Amino acid sequence: MPRSSKLSALKRSLLKVPLPVVKPSLQDPRLTARIVIGLLLLANIAAALFAFRPWADSQASLETQLASLRKQQVQTKARIEQLKALVKKSEQARKEGDQFLAKYFIGRRTAASTLVGELTRMAKSSGIKPKEHSFAFEQVEGSDTMAMMTITANYEGSYADLVQYANKLDRSEYFFIVESLAASPQQGAQGLLNVGLKVNVFVRDDSGQPIKLASADQKAGQP
Repeated sequence: MPRSSKLSALKRSLLKVPLPVVKPSLQDPRLTARIVIGLLLLANIAAALFAFRPWADSQASLETQLASLRKQQVQTKARIEQLKALVKKSEQARKEGDQFLAKYFIGRRTAASTLVGELTRMAKSSGIKPKEHSFAFEQVEGSDTMAMMTITANYEGSYADLVQYANKLDRSEYFFIVESLAASPQQGAQGLLNVGLKVNVFVRDDSGQPIKLASADQKAGQP
């Protein structure tokens, strides 16, 4: 048999022999590494797409967002200026309020001598004879700096003098609030009246001490 014929017969025999099929195994470390690298690459691509959103943020969209941010900045600046103006007005109002209180409301430490002295002065200038004076302090509800001083006074004088005295009380710079005013004729003294007066005055509590009610018979000038 020729040699070429033998080789051809051998090739045909080899082709008929079934070859084993080699399947990839997941236990192959190289294959596992490739899979992990692929997954990481996909995750990075997904994160980049989510962050930059090339499909959504077009040039027009970016310009719209920029215009909105600028509008918010202008509005915020305007609100800040309004708040500054309100703070300035509040400080000015507080300053003017303090000046008003200091001018028209005297302190508690000097209230007794000053206010009782003022009542006595006005009474004498009206022709009325002053007698006893007593006073008491009471805390004003809702205020930590103001107190109400109640002064009870007795006088002696004519009706005309009493009218003049009442007018002076009404025009006084200390804002005397007349709570009661009673007059009765004296026995055996024609034209003379016994006058009982009770007035309230608001004062500043500058003593730094809690306000305590004074006794009913506390006289002016006592601490």
